[in-house]
Amino acid sequence: MTIKKLIYAFVLPLLLFSGQLIAQERVVTGRVTDTSGGAVVNASVIVKGGKTGTQTGTDGAFSLRVPANASTLVISSVGYGSQETAIGGGTVNVTLRAANTALSEVVVIGYGTVRKKDLTGSITTITSKDFQKGTITTPEQLISGKVAGVSIISNGGAPGSGSTIRIRGGSSLNASNDPLFVIDGVPMDNGGIAGAASPLSFINPNDIESFTILKDASAAAIYGTRASNGVILITTKRGRSDKFRVNFSSVNSLAQNSKQVEVLSAEQIRSIVAEKGTATQKSQVGTANTNWQKAIYQTALTSDNNISFTGGIKKLPYRLSLGYLNQQGVLKTDLLQRGSIAFVLNPTFLDGHLKVDLNLKTSLQKYHFADQGAIGTAVYFDPTQPIYSNNKRFGGYFEWLSADGKPNTLAARNPLAMLYDRDANSNTNRSIGNLQLDYKFHFLPQLRANLNVGYDGSLGKGSTFISDSSALAYAVGGSFSEYKQKKENKLLEFYLAYATDLKSINSRFDILAGYSYNNYLTTNYSFAGYNARGVQIGASPTFPFNRPENTLLSYFGRLNYVLDEKYLLTATIRRDGSSRFGPLNKYGTFPSLALSWRINEESFLKGSKAVSDLKLRLGYGTTGQQEGINNYDFLSVYSLSSQSASYQFGNTFYQMYRPSGYNPAIKWEETTTSNIGLDYGFLNNRITGSIDVYYKKTKDLLNSVPQTAGTNFSAYQLENVGDMNNKGVEFNINTQPIRNAAVTWDVAFNVTYNKNTITNLTKVKNDPNYLGFPAGGIGGVQGFAFLNAVGGSKNTFYLYHQVYDVTGSPIEGLFEDVNRDGIINENDKYKGKRADPNVFLGFSTNLTSGKWNAGFVVRGSFNNYVYNNVYSSNGRLNTILGAQVTGNASVNYLETKFVGNTEQQPLSDFYLQNGSFLRMDNFNVGYNFGRVANNRATLRASLGVQNVFVITKYTGLDPEISSGIDNNIYPRPRIYSLGLNLDF
Repeated sequence: MTIKKLIYAFVLPLLLFSGQLIAQERVVTGRVTDTSGGAVVNASVIVKGGKTGTQTGTDGAFSLRVPANASTLVISSVGYGSQETAIGGGTVNVTLRAANTALSEVVVIGYGTVRKKDLTGSITTITSKDFQKGTITTPEQLISGKVAGVSIISNGGAPGSGSTIRIRGGSSLNASNDPLFVIDGVPMDNGGIAGAASPLSFINPNDIESFTILKDASAAAIYGTRASNGVILITTKRGRSDKFRVNFSSVNSLAQNSKQVEVLSAEQIRSIVAEKGTATQKSQVGTANTNWQKAIYQTALTSDNNISFTGGIKKLPYRLSLGYLNQQGVLKTDLLQRGSIAFVLNPTFLDGHLKVDLNLKTSLQKYHFADQGAIGTAVYFDPTQPIYSNNKRFGGYFEWLSADGKPNTLAARNPLAMLYDRDANSNTNRSIGNLQLDYKFHFLPQLRANLNVGYDGSLGKGSTFISDSSALAYAVGGSFSEYKQKKENKLLEFYLAYATDLKSINSRFDILAGYSYNNYLTTNYSFAGYNARGVQIGASPTFPFNRPENTLLSYFGRLNYVLDEKYLLTATIRRDGSSRFGPLNKYGTFPSLALSWRINEESFLKGSKAVSDLKLRLGYGTTGQQEGINNYDFLSVYSLSSQSASYQFGNTFYQMYRPSGYNPAIKWEETTTSNIGLDYGFLNNRITGSIDVYYKKTKDLLNSVPQTAGTNFSAYQLENVGDMNNKGVEFNINTQPIRNAAVTWDVAFNVTYNKNTITNLTKVKNDPNYLGFPAGGIGGVQGFAFLNAVGGSKNTFYLYHQVYDVTGSPIEGLFEDVNRDGIINENDKYKGKRADPNVFLGFSTNLTSGKWNAGFVVRGSFNNYVYNNVYSSNGRLNTILGAQVTGNASVNYLETKFVGNTEQQPLSDFYLQNGSFLRMDNFNVGYNFGRVANNRATLRASLGVQNVFVITKYTGLDPEISSGIDNNIYPRPRIYSLGLNLDF
């Protein structure tokens, strides 16, 4: 058959038929508003009896192509009653009436859901419409500043670096303070993944529908030994059984450093060396004017593209999403590439009795890691030297050389060479998935059986190569090293749930009982090191791999009881058995109890137009903490000694197997939490929020305790000997000051106060002879920044109290003799200021007018202090007049004129600065173009700026440092982004 005949036979009839279909359709336009005239965004508009449908835009408008014979539209939205309306011949304008949202909204909790009005614990849910916008790499950035009691501090500006997350302060000193993440019912392994900057960076934020944060023990106790630091439930987007839809989004951005560490200029260095340097030092000074920080940083580009397909094939709702992220770091050579796939299938069978949820998420990451040591070296390196030399040796970079022409091993390397001469790559992937079957029994519909089978697996591997011509590893002929890690985590859970209404006594019961099996297996591979020529460096690994493993077996139950829609009770219990602990403490029980009173349902408030919601909550419960504890601390593990601890027999040295210290009585840390809260809503819930007061007490804190000689195989051993508490207040309010046909204005504010106190750290409670234990090493200093001591908070700075002269200038090496014993020693250090804030807040607002919308997010942190390690390391003369080569200094040297020969000076509180800050995280403007492409798609565009400004007294690069020690952090850039979103 010729092409011409083919066109006549198939294509032409198809075109004619398509034209006939188009002629039989018509376009219906309209707008959906609420009773006050405000736009209802994302309302569903569907032809009754069909699958044709669309959603309203930010102005509430819609445009829909419908069959010519269609007569009725069905309009619905979350929080509103659905409504049917005749199409007619003109524009369709619909007013939706608000339903009782407390009745209609369902909140995800551990092992199930509950009506929002029936919540008894301290639980906050943030949905996608309230997420942070812009270039978002890791999920937690979506809710930064959005939740009272939750502090989210970025770990730096590196691609995928993640954040430090604290819920109501940390509950531990030596174990983990990270919350438990549960994604679609699968508890995640929060441990690091080899070759990845953050374990959360594998989750594509574009696939997330909502976060639910379980803050108090009455909500989180059902997760037992893993819930002391709170629980964050992530729910991803679901499939839909209506019309096939395609969504494409693209966010493209550029990032720039907004600030550099202030250092001396080349002219200032030349002047100082000319005045105070030796003849050798004067001869070393160059003629260049190099800004080394400018040399190592770049304008970084990021492109984040995502496409999703949703619909239903024969009543099988599905969602398939594909994502690709290409993110440069502002530090040259830093690059993250991430590809992600997520597939969701959530059909129902047997007339709705069987619900199936299949969730599969896979992410592949490819990193090129820049050497972050270049950040500190760029601050210190001599600015009078050029970037490049006049020859091709050592890659053409300027390097400090010894008399023999080889790189000086005691001098710093060229910062740019550190980036381009080092090739560090990783390839990692993580897969998280589960199949959940929920069956409602035919003979007893109130009874459900739920089976959840899941996995969380990852594989990370990578290598680092430095050529033999580079100065970075010239002495050993370059280097090549590699690593590999595999994680295989399995989940099996089953529970029965029975829910029934007893109308005769105005009661409702919801009872749940279940079993959980979690297995965590890691394989760590070992490799020998080589130089660039393939010659092995050092000894071969003793074993090719090791496989640490731990298992958690659990039984859990929960009772929800509602009486007369006013009085609520929730009781939970979990029994955990962990292989991380020996026979003495293998099992633990974690109960909780919560009571609520819906005051607005009482006769004196029912029907009130002013008070739409008022609920009092009381909760108490116990949770545990086992993360951060080694798998086998209750056993003495034998391992091969290091070469420096070999035994000599004759002329041969032998590495021997030796036992580690152990503690057969070690157990989890245990936290009990009391919570009283009040949820409120006024003026038809145009003003909503909550107030919570909590008290958390952690006992059996793990502390490194000295061991009596001959009683153990190590001088120090972890033991459960400490107590600590956190107490605080949370307040949040959400308002809608303006809501009419033209403008909608949303405002949200939250503030948290948290006070942390250590109450015991020894076996002998309140031992007056025990000072505490140091923590927090300072870069380049033989000493610690913090002291964790009874009566103080964790991460309390412990530094010498600086003495100043009559002009207010610090006197180098002179400190106050606090105890007046004539000797300046450890007992004279000053303590009291904390690295952790005791007040933090978030403020966000969004204004919608017609097709335009704009908003911003502001975060604040107060009463936290930062040790400026950049000043203490570089703010002295001997960093300029080095023993081997000249260098640079921070501008702090011009203030102090410190020489740097006093060993105690870096431990001075002179370097401690107030780190309180107010930061605008995000500012964005969006415009809805409405229907485009012949009415086949909806287009939205947005412009945004992230890290807009910071207000602070801190003189360093950035006050937002989770560790409290500023030691040349990776700078957070300012990001400018353009986003486009197409719905087909």
